[in-house]
Amino acid sequence: MAHVTVNKEYFSEGEDSALEEEENEEMERKKIRENLSTLSFEELLKLKEKVGSKVYNATIYGTEQPKKSNIQLIVKRGNKNKPREISSKMRPKQISAILSKDTSSISKIKKNAPRDPRFDPSIGEFDKRKFKENYKFVTEMRQNEKTELQKEFSESSDPERRKTIKLLIQRLENQTREEEKTNKARQKEQLEKQEIRERIKRGEKPVYKKKSVKRIESLVEKYEELKKTNRLEKHIQKRAKKLKVKDRKVMGKIKQ
Repeated sequence: MAHVTVNKEYFSEGEDSALEEEENEEMERKKIRENLSTLSFEELLKLKEKVGSKVYNATIYGTEQPKKSNIQLIVKRGNKNKPREISSKMRPKQISAILSKDTSSISKIKKNAPRDPRFDPSIGEFDKRKFKENYKFVTEMRQNEKTELQKEFSESSDPERRKTIKLLIQRLENQTREEEKTNKARQKEQLEKQEIRERIKRGEKPVYKKKSVKRIESLVEKYEELKKTNRLEKHIQKRAKKLKVKDRKVMGKIKQ
């Protein structure tokens, strides 16, 4: 080991004595190393077991060997889109707690369990009527969007853009029509329930309509509505075309 020459003029008496002690210790350590160099590896191991690793390291190296840091190194990613590489030697907290049978540490680990509000009892049951009332503003937004699209359609000269706007307007109209249809069906159901309650109050026998009767009534209502809006002929043609395609598919399967 290389010795550093120190000018003793710059140190006090206490510092001189400390330096002398260090030099003496280093000399003694050097002599011990020279003596130990003649021993075999097996004899060195026996000596380390006898005196202990701390004393052995302090004698040979001058200080104790540094302990391995428990801090996990953060591995940087080469690309932000790539996953971070983690060593397989790093044991997760929960597994190490289970292996060590330490239940107290398991309870401290946070469990981030996924929670679906549709099936969570703490959220409550879904109320369709309340949901519709809370989201009434969506219908108004749809009407405003339709007005803006109609204005853009009249001002636009690009045929492709006009075609896109026409499809968007048609989609909004279909959504509005379906919503109106759902609202009418709900109002009709509420009226039927109210009529049954009134009959029971009057002491009369309530009348419950069968599904087949309800289906015929809805078809009649649809026919009357189509007739009023002059869309009955178009609807019949569309229905006939649909049935024709269905029959063709059935005939094709029979021929096979």
